Amino acid sequence: MDKSKAMGTEKVSSLLWKFSVPAIFAMLVNALYNVVDSIFVGRGVGEIGLTAVTIAFPLMMVLMAVGMLLGMGSATLISIRLGENNKKAAELILGNAFALILILVITLTAGALFFLDPILIILGATPEVLPYARDFSQIILGGSLFMHIAFGMNGAIRAQGDQKTAVKTMLISAVLNMILNPLFIVGFHLGIRGSALATVVAQAVAAIWVLVYFVRGMGTLKLNRQCFGLKADIALSIVKIGMPMFLMQFTNSLVMVIVNYQIMAHGGQIAIAAYGVINRVFMLTLMPVLGIMQGAQPIIGYNFGAKQFSRVLTTLKLATLTTTACCLLAFVLVETFAVQVMQIFSDDAELVSLGAFAIRINLAMLPLIGFQIAGAQYFQAVGKANYSIVLNLLRQVILLIPVVSILPGFLGLLGVWMAGPISDLGASVITAACIVMELKRLSEAQREQNEGQLSPG
Repeated sequence: MDKSKAMGTEKVSSLLWKFSVPAIFAMLVNALYNVVDSIFVGRGVGEIGLTAVTIAFPLMMVLMAVGMLLGMGSATLISIRLGENNKKAAELILGNAFALILILVITLTAGALFFLDPILIILGATPEVLPYARDFSQIILGGSLFMHIAFGMNGAIRAQGDQKTAVKTMLISAVLNMILNPLFIVGFHLGIRGSALATVVAQAVAAIWVLVYFVRGMGTLKLNRQCFGLKADIALSIVKIGMPMFLMQFTNSLVMVIVNYQIMAHGGQIAIAAYGVINRVFMLTLMPVLGIMQGAQPIIGYNFGAKQFSRVLTTLKLATLTTTACCLLAFVLVETFAVQVMQIFSDDAELVSLGAFAIRINLAMLPLIGFQIAGAQYFQAVGKANYSIVLNLLRQVILLIPVVSILPGFLGLLGVWMAGPISDLGASVITAACIVMELKRLSEAQREQNEGQLSPG
């Protein structure tokens, strides 16, 4: 049986479990290697290494934003086309997405490498930190095409219902990275360059794995050269649907720059290092949420395309409950073990104390974030890009930037730490209102569909 067909017939709870659990596991491992990176950088290079990676991280997030733009946009369209039983159109979308990855990534990487020092200085690199940030960024940028192929096209694997292969892609990269990091940083004494090199090598292996999968046609879809010719309508549709995730990731980098400036002004370099650790921990806590929504996305997209609205409703409700539960558990663990978490990254007493205080405040609204992300991702999964763009921007732009720009003027560094939970609360309230309206629309569409099936003729 075609794996994509199961998304319209199997029990929703079983599908969500089958799709999400492997994705959660893989994403946790994937996030864990970022944490491991920071641990080895913090202990092998020191506080300045953590600061350099934190300064360079917004640049990495811009690269990831491009991957999400093309990966999530094409994956959503592929899910909908498969739900419509249009395999040819799905393969055309896959080919166009691959061509866009090659064109955009090569162009952007070349530009970033040419202007690397000015970019890093704009991001907040001081003369002391700049050499470390440059060493790290040059290697990451040089291998960025591998990252986009591996993770951008991995969304298309999930979209056709082959969750096991999608998980293997992430595991290959994550496990290999965790093995190579201590080897390159400590064993080969490559310092911060070793961390970047480990990441690139791991992503290159994953990229080869993904290309072999599609070229050989090991799943529902096959990567054909005939589909590489860019079609304006397909390219624009991919960009439109993927734009919410792109904007969320891009604005995350913008927010990090603004926050870095505020932290440097009110807390100095040690506060920047603490913020870098907080971001790694926050990413780790969000991986179960993103894994659940990765599992839910093809189910929602397929059934929305097939006009099985009751299954869409069921998937949304289950995904919301599980993401909220995961965030509540993460909140309890972080608040309870904040000091112990910081001690993993550094022995510096001042850094540990400052970081533990900051992480407790910064993640105070974590129980609400799962629901907010689930709501925004739902609208992307059904192709309602405008809703998804606004809801994704709420936490990171519309609310957060004004708060983090104003509040530190009154509360200093404390204002920086408080800006996140304030924006999380506001975004969650607005998302709740949008989801309630959407649930009413879906219920009404399902009712009309049922009445149409019962009426004679």
